Formats: sequence, C-alpha cells, structure tokens
Amino acid sequence: MANPATSSRQSARFLRLRKGATIEMVRLTCPDAAQALKIAESFGTAVIDSDGIRDLHERLVIETADALGDGLGDKAMQIHLQRIVGAFVGSAHGAGQFYSRAVTEARDATAKAANDARDEDLDGPVGYDSAAQRKREFAADMGVQAHSLRMAAEGAVAAYAQVIGEIWKPFDRPVEQPGHPLNRKAAEAQISAFD
Repeated sequence: MANPATSSRQSARFLRLRKGATIEMVRLTCPDAAQALKIAESFGTAVIDSDGIRDLHERLVIETADALGDGLGDKAMQIHLQRIVGAFVGSAHGAGQFYSRAVTEARDATAKAANDARDEDLDGPVGYDSAAQRKREFAADMGVQAHSLRMAAEGAVAAYAQVIGEIWKPFDRPVEQPGHPLNRKAAEAQISAFD
C-alpha cells in the first residue's frame, strides 16, 4: 500500500512562474534624474524634463481610466491597468538592461584604448571618433532614453495606485510547458503508425 504522504507529493504539481519586471528593477537599471543630468552635461545632450515626463504619464493613465470608467467594472479596470502599467515598466526595464550593457562595452573599450601597446584600439583617422568614443556616446544616448522610460513607468505606477488603490505589482504568469502537448501529439502519431 502506498504511503499517503508519498502519493500526495507525487500528485502535487509545481508551477513555475515567469517573473515580470518590477519598478524596483527599473530603478536599479535606469539612471535617476541626477545621473541623467550628469550624462547630459558630460555629453552635451538634451536635459530631460524628468518631472514633466512622469506627470504626463501619470495623467495619461488616470485620464484613460476615467474615460473607460463607465465601460469597465472594477476588476476589468484593474486587469487593464495592470497590463498597461506592466508594458511601461517592462519597456523601461528592457531599456535599463540595454543601457547597462552599453556602459559595460563603453568602459571596456575605453580601458582598452588607454593601453598604448594595442594598435587596434588607436583613435580613428583625423576627423573621426575612436571606437571607444562612439561607444561612450552611444551609452550616453541609451542612458537618456532609459531615464525617460523610467520616468514614464514611475508615472504609470503612481497612477495605478491612485486609480486602483493598491500598489502595482507585476503579473507573474505561469511558464508554458510546450513539451507536454507536443509529446502527446508525437505519441498519437506514433501509435497511428500501427493502424
């Protein structure tokens, strides 16, 4: 006779979840206002109106919720705004990760260029920037973009809290197990060979 604890353990299914990006993850990967200003001053790029971007996106989500208020119930509104805010946060997080990689590449190229014994890292022809300089400028552009998207995400998260009355959390969706239906189909195809 099977042990009841063993059979219940065997029947329990473990569900893996695909974790969504959080606003905390965005704050860790994207430059804040002070760093964005420092980047703008160092590279001569436009100074971003951080508060303006945040406020505009907060108003955008709130006005969207107001416009949909008569057509959606509370739960439908929560699900809809969950998805919208998730898109803003996911976009900002992706931009922050890309920015982090660009900074790493710029640092590596700059360190290599500082080594006088390496011919391949010397400056380009007169009138052209070195590869390291282009990587630094690219990282600066990515930093400004990541900061802008961070501010949009923060505005959307703030609006969610106002409209729904709860702090926004990412939806963690179950990871699909694509192998199971495929295995079943393969087994059916193989069995049909015996017909």
